[in-house]
Amino acid sequence: KMTVQDVSGAFPTVDVPDHAHYTIGVVILIVGITGTLGNFLVIYAFCRSRSLQTPANIFIINLAISDFLMSITQSPVFFTNSLHKRWIFGEKG
Repeated sequence: KMTVQDVSGAFPTVDVPDHAHYTIGVVILIVGITGTLGNFLVIYAFCRSRSLQTPANIFIINLAISDFLMSITQSPVFFTNSLHKRWIFGEKG
């Protein structure tokens, strides 16, 4: 059985300084928190205000829900990977 490690050059790596990992992690954390809060506020305003519930705004809410779910699920994973400076879920993940 052949694995990725058996193929040289399959996934080339680059030495990246530690501070770059931490900087990217902090930026992703800030973007994730901002995206989560901002999209939650859009969804909340849409649900509370009858005047915003128009057919055209349904598209906006669909985008807000999608972005909210992306912020909730992907920002913590990317932030954690940046702090550990590697993919933390192993070969199967």
